[in-house]
Amino acid sequence: MTHDIRFSVQPGGRLAGSIRVPGDKSISHRAIMFGSLADGTTEVNGFLEGEDNLATLNAFRAMGVTIEGPQDGRVVIHGVGIDGLKPPQGALDLGNSGTAMRLMTGLMAAQSFDVTLVGDVSLSKRPMRRVTEPLALMGARVGTTEGGTPPLRIQGGTTLQGIEFTMPVASAQVKSCLLLAGLYATGRTCVVEPAPTRDHTERMLSGFGYSVTRDGQRICIEGGGRLAATAIDVPADISSATFFMVGAAIAEGSDLLLQHVGINPTRIGVINILRLMGADLTLTNERTVGGEPVADIRVRGNGQLRGIQIPEDQVPLAIDEFPALFVAAACASGETRLTGAEELRVKESDRIQVMADGLLALGIDAQATPDGIVIQGGQLQGGEVDSHGDHRIAMAFAMAALRAAGPITIRDCANVATSFPGFVALAQQAGLTIAESA
Repeated sequence: MTHDIRFSVQPGGRLAGSIRVPGDKSISHRAIMFGSLADGTTEVNGFLEGEDNLATLNAFRAMGVTIEGPQDGRVVIHGVGIDGLKPPQGALDLGNSGTAMRLMTGLMAAQSFDVTLVGDVSLSKRPMRRVTEPLALMGARVGTTEGGTPPLRIQGGTTLQGIEFTMPVASAQVKSCLLLAGLYATGRTCVVEPAPTRDHTERMLSGFGYSVTRDGQRICIEGGGRLAATAIDVPADISSATFFMVGAAIAEGSDLLLQHVGINPTRIGVINILRLMGADLTLTNERTVGGEPVADIRVRGNGQLRGIQIPEDQVPLAIDEFPALFVAAACASGETRLTGAEELRVKESDRIQVMADGLLALGIDAQATPDGIVIQGGQLQGGEVDSHGDHRIAMAFAMAALRAAGPITIRDCANVATSFPGFVALAQQAGLTIAESA
C-alpha cells in the first residue's frame, strides 16, 4: 500500500519563466505499442517516464519485445513485427492506465495466445464493456467481472472480422481499441464517431506507414498490413501543461512560457475555453513534429477571467482538462456552467463530484449536476481536500493555492507520478510554494 502522499501549498505568488512539461502520455503509450509491432527499430524521444507508460512498456517486454531505456526520455524499441508477440509468463499489469487497458484489449484480442489484463484498485473499477461489446461483434472473446470491469481475460486464437461500428459515445479509447483490432481483422474495420475525439492513433499509424482513411466522422483501416519503424519525438503533454496554463491565468502578474506543447486539434479545448474566459494566451513557434502539431504557449495573468457557459462542442476536446478548468472558474468573475460532460463521472475518480466537494471545502459555491457543474466564482479559502487518488484533481488543487486566502493541503497524491513525474519540482521552479510529504 502506498503511503498517503500529501501536497502542502502556500497561498499566493505567481508563475514565471520558461518550462517544458513531460511528454504526452497518450502518444507515449502508442509509441511503445506501434514500435513493438513494427518491422525494424523505432527510436522515441520525449517519452513520458510515468508509471502508466512504464506499465505499457513492461507489458511489451513481457511479450518478448526488446526495449532499451527509458533514459532521459529516450527509448529504443526493437520491433518484432505485427505477428511477433510471444505469450507472457503471467498477467499483464497495466497499473492505473485506462488508455493502456482499453487499447491493449483490442490488440490482445487478435493474438494467438490467451492473456489476462489486470490493473490497480482504481482501474479495476473502470467500465470496460464499451470496448468488450464491440470487440465481441468482431469475434473476440473477452471475459470481464460481472460488473463489466477488469480483470479482462482474453482468449487468443480467434479470427477477427472487420466491422462498421457507430460509437454511442465519443471515445478515443474505444475508437483506438477497434482500430488496433482492425490491424488483424479480415477485411475493413470502420468506426464512426458522434463527435471528434483524439486522433493520435490515426496520426501515428500513418507515421508508421499504415494507411488509415477518414471520411467525415468515419475512420477506416484494412487488416493485414505491416508497420514500418520510425523516429518519434513526443510533444509535451497539453494535459500536463494545462495546470500551469490555469495557474498562470489565475495569478495576476504571471508570465509563463510552456515549450514544445502538443496542440493536436482534438486536444485544444483547454486553450479555446481559457480564451473564452478572457485569459491572455498566445501560441508561437508553431510547427509539426512526427505528424503532431506543436507550439510554445505563453500565458500572462491579467486578472480578468470571467465565467462562461462552456460550449458543448469543446467538451470532448478538453475532457481531461476540466479539473484544472474548474479551478479557473472558481477564480473567475460570475458563473461558469458545464453541460454534456457525463464522461467525467467515470474517469480515475468521479471528477465532477470530487471537484465539487473540494471547491466547496475551499469556500466556493460549486453544484454538481448529472452531466456537469455550476461554479460561482469567488474567493478561494485555505483548507484540506481529498484527491481520491486522482492525479489531475491533486494538481488542479495545487494551482488553486495561487489565489487562496490560506494554505491548501491535498491528500492522496501518490498517483501524480503516473502522469507527471517531477510535478512538484517543476511547480516550485515556476513559482508555486509547494511541498510534498508522506
